Amino acid sequence: MHALRGHWQLIVLIGLVFALWPTPVIIPLKILIVFLHELSHAAMTVFTGGDVLSLTISADQGGAVWSRGGNRFLTLTAGYLGSLLIGLALLIAATRSHADRIIMGLFGALMLLVTALYIRDGFAILFCVGTGAAMLATARFLPHDVNDLILRVIGLTSMIYVPYDIFSDTIQRSNLRSDARMLAEEFGGATVVWGGIWLVISLVVIGVSLWRGLGPASNITFGKTS
Repeated sequence: MHALRGHWQLIVLIGLVFALWPTPVIIPLKILIVFLHELSHAAMTVFTGGDVLSLTISADQGGAVWSRGGNRFLTLTAGYLGSLLIGLALLIAATRSHADRIIMGLFGALMLLVTALYIRDGFAILFCVGTGAAMLATARFLPHDVNDLILRVIGLTSMIYVPYDIFSDTIQRSNLRSDARMLAEEFGGATVVWGGIWLVISLVVIGVSLWRGLGPASNITFGKTS
């Protein structure tokens, strides 16, 4: 009961995300999470000594990174798990700090930087520039509470989307050309095995992070923080 009182807003947001999941309303959020997925691939490529040639996302919620070099195992693994960690970091930062406007501004600047460095096709440029600019404007002109709420929605959507996407792409439809399929082809094992490992890891990370990271209460008290 205490947890319900302390975190009822997050519970409502999760319910809304699930309710709106099949509708067009949440498609921009889904595309943003795809961007985080591809960004995780790209970041791991760079961190392990490779080069990112280009990054793209599409209106049908697809995405890809073309790269050269880097640690292939870590790069393939980074997509789902990296976007999960980014989402959880955004959620916990929003609920446990007052740096929401700074985080929103940095997020927007990152999207513009990635666009300038790696994105070459029309839809991806329009989406990332538009979203990045909107984030910068939100950070600059809208109050803390609004920035806080938006970061929570992005973080929660990423948190929900990752295990769902892992199950859908690697277990339910194991024939797809997914990260797990490529990992199985290049390093052995079965697609569903790698997908199952990622699914278990994602659920454990979500559970532990929410249990240890949210604190006793996470509700926004609107108008109390500048």
